[in-house]
Amino acid sequence: GKPQEARMLLQMSVSTGPLKDVIMQQLLIFAALSVVALLAGLLLYLPALRKTLVPLSNMGEAAEIIDAGNLSERFPVHQGQTEIDKLSRSFNGMLERLEISFHNEREAKEQMRRFAADASHELRTPLTSIHGFLEVLLRGAADNREQLMGALTSMHGESKRINKLVEDLLLLARMDGAPQLNIKGMMLGEIIAEMQPQLLMLAGDRRVTFDIPPGIRGMYDPDKLKQVILNLFHNAVQHTDADKGTIHISLTARGTEAELAVRDNGSGIAAEHIPHVFERFYRSDSSRTRKYGGSGLGLSITKSIVDAHHGGIRVESRPGEGTTFRVTLPRSVE
Repeated sequence: GKPQEARMLLQMSVSTGPLKDVIMQQLLIFAALSVVALLAGLLLYLPALRKTLVPLSNMGEAAEIIDAGNLSERFPVHQGQTEIDKLSRSFNGMLERLEISFHNEREAKEQMRRFAADASHELRTPLTSIHGFLEVLLRGAADNREQLMGALTSMHGESKRINKLVEDLLLLARMDGAPQLNIKGMMLGEIIAEMQPQLLMLAGDRRVTFDIPPGIRGMYDPDKLKQVILNLFHNAVQHTDADKGTIHISLTARGTEAELAVRDNGSGIAAEHIPHVFERFYRSDSSRTRKYGGSGLGLSITKSIVDAHHGGIRVESRPGEGTTFRVTLPRSVE
């Protein structure tokens, strides 16, 4: 109202009981629906959680088993989770590469140990012989001209053997590193033709035949290939009879490769020795090879040279029927 006039207050009210009942009812419904939704979510989520965590748990258990000494263990795959299975396969691939790497390292160490032991043994034998002859000479044998000449001749032979062994070891070391080849284009048959007089002289009374067609050309190091042919031929001479032995050298062209074969009718190689013939210092007949001054490095050197030419070498043999070494080398195809 206006100033100095009486004022009136009008108050109205309504009961809120029904409204409160409706709100409480809706609140209870919402709470019940929330609980139902939570329980339904848990029921649906727990299997998915278990499906995810169990594979991870399996991978964790496998990881605890794996160590440097047990790299053959693998993470489980096909567990139902695409991403986890992909991760398992990736880990398994890594473990396989690590296992191969560790295996190669162990083999390399074992080969180095055997190589050092064999080289020491090969060097010790002639050195011991030379030392023994020197002791005999110092005890007075030098006064006897016959004994003196015999001792000097033997020591000269042993020193040549040591020198040859050291040269072979140095050659193998160079071939294992970065082999330096003097590659040039040439006819493969011409290399063998140049060596025929030397091979016939080395064969003695053995029968030697050649089947060398012309026209087989490639990129080769002639000096290294001559060493390959000489090593294989010398090996055939060692294992064939001096009077009845026959050695056949053949050359054939097959596609982009040339195959050089050296066949003999010697004693042959037993099946258990064939996988090891190219190993260093390996000799299937130790006493016989030592008789001819061999050290067991010739075939190893041959394989290293052939590998440096991106070729291959294999052996075929049966006891009592002879042996054939086959060398494949890339050739130029016009």
